[in-house]
Amino acid sequence: MITETAPRSRLQSVVPRVSTVARLVLAAVFIAAGTLKAIDPSGSVAAVRAYELVPAGLETLIGWGLPFLEIGLGLLLALGLQTRAVAIASAVLLLTLIAAVVSVAARGLSIDCGCFGGGGPVPPSETNYASEIVRDLGLLLLAGWLIWQPRSRFSLDS
Repeated sequence: MITETAPRSRLQSVVPRVSTVARLVLAAVFIAAGTLKAIDPSGSVAAVRAYELVPAGLETLIGWGLPFLEIGLGLLLALGLQTRAVAIASAVLLLTLIAAVVSVAARGLSIDCGCFGGGGPVPPSETNYASEIVRDLGLLLLAGWLIWQPRSRFSLDS
């Protein structure tokens, strides 16, 4: 006799694997992005400045702090420590970054987002706002998955 528990148990065995992939992809992106910015903090400050969204004093604070926030989130995700809380923080950060890129595009500014180091003004032909938004929406979906299904393999939460 076939019951509904067989498909359900199969799904239950796949969910932690999907969550593991989501967790490790987000971790790798945050660690890479943060590290590339931390190597050149003045470039990170310049990238924040190019968005023209925050006062001068906050540009420096954000430019210096954001790389370490990203590295911290990435490390916590890699370890699988407090995964749901870190996924919520990651989602908030990603929503903020998406809103900033949408704002820049709407105001007609031509900048490199500085998402992986660098950043600042660029010629209009070098902007990639649509692909940056799509990439960040994909990462936001991964964070959303982890908020919903935080249990994963090889995790300190387990």
